[in-house]
Amino acid sequence: MKFNKLGLLTMLISFFIFNSCKTQEGIGLDVDPATQINGTLIQDTSIVTTTVPEDEVVTNNSLSRAPLSYFKDPVFGVTEANIAAVLKLPGGLAYTVPTGTVTIDSVRLVLPYAVGNGFYGDSLLSTYKIDVHQLDERIVTTQEYKNSYHFSSKAELLGTKTFTARSHDSVTINNIRAGKPDTLVKAVPQIRIPISNSFINTNLFTASSSTLSSSTIFENTVKGLYLTLDKAQTPGVGGNLFFRLDSAAVRVYYKRVEGSTIDTAVVSLPFGVNVNEIKHTYTDKVQAALNGTSTDGLVYVQGLAGLRAKLTFPNIKDVFSSINNKAIINRAEIIVKVMPGTATPFAPNQRLTLYKYDLSGQRVTLQDATGTDPRSSSTFGGSYNSTTGEYHFIVTAFLQDLISGKTSDYGTYLAPVDPTATTIEVTPTATYAERAILSGKNSPYRVKLNIIYTKLTQ
Repeated sequence: MKFNKLGLLTMLISFFIFNSCKTQEGIGLDVDPATQINGTLIQDTSIVTTTVPEDEVVTNNSLSRAPLSYFKDPVFGVTEANIAAVLKLPGGLAYTVPTGTVTIDSVRLVLPYAVGNGFYGDSLLSTYKIDVHQLDERIVTTQEYKNSYHFSSKAELLGTKTFTARSHDSVTINNIRAGKPDTLVKAVPQIRIPISNSFINTNLFTASSSTLSSSTIFENTVKGLYLTLDKAQTPGVGGNLFFRLDSAAVRVYYKRVEGSTIDTAVVSLPFGVNVNEIKHTYTDKVQAALNGTSTDGLVYVQGLAGLRAKLTFPNIKDVFSSINNKAIINRAEIIVKVMPGTATPFAPNQRLTLYKYDLSGQRVTLQDATGTDPRSSSTFGGSYNSTTGEYHFIVTAFLQDLISGKTSDYGTYLAPVDPTATTIEVTPTATYAERAILSGKNSPYRVKLNIIYTKLTQ
């Protein structure tokens, strides 16, 4: 009987301990639930937020969201993005020219929009004109290219297309079927650019057998294609287009005559390795923020390897000085608000990340976003709340370590990331163009740090 009573008592104690841990909401600190409810709230508004340039990023093979941009943002300035891509033989293998007499009916460069949201900018008043050229230098597939690298291209225009951005509208195309009647089919949203017939004749149907003997030789000979938006023929604010290059191809529609046999067919030359060039030219207001000479205190963050914000905590060691630093943090949260009135007409970033530098200057996740840290939070945050216009981040462990001196602040940054990512990202994004305007230190909407703490009695 004594053993049974002891077992029951042990079960009850375990039950209460288990429940107390559950109510910490993933903060990872062993604080009694009652103290979290009755803890003291203080708000630190001394955080200094400044605009800094984003680091360059390697853009090789942004296959699912390759940017093509000419966006004249009235607040931020001009963003340009171009695409250089390898052109491969059909199937990436040696190619044999069809027998008989081959005549090209038409050639189309097919660029499917990125799935989900393949556009950011002005889709109502702006029109766009894509120009296609042949590369004048080879893309080295084993080399990493930063977003600042510019590929040279030949002057001759291989193809062009003027259009309005309709990234959600499907298109109807003629489906060519060998030996069968052609049919009309509905295809995913895409841009179809007419390409020079002579370019295909020269480089495919009348090319030497050695050129067509392997896709590698073909790629080194043809080099590839260079896509850009014609600035002079892109009126209005413009925008950023995103394409799925793993589905992009030059589709050649041709007629083959052999004796009494006449047939229509299609052959596709897919894209291989691609590289994205991204360039930003900022307005005087944004440049002043970068130079530290701004008088309005606004802070700017921007995707496509554009801008990020640096957070500095000048008074963090003095937060609990009035109680001789005898406190334990129940919960700490950084709140970032988009400047009211700036969320239209261009929507803010749907997700931001918060990360820090380590001693060697490398980007690492905060303790609260690091799965190997037992104090990490499953709800670290970063998603944009369109109702409040805010981003929230749980930084309990990060702040506790800063105050205690366990870690030093080598640089803490707020930056745009892929909003669809399922993990905490810290690398710059070259596949999303959204931007946001934040408030600086002297604004009522400045970045805030909310801390709920419990004073220690001993």
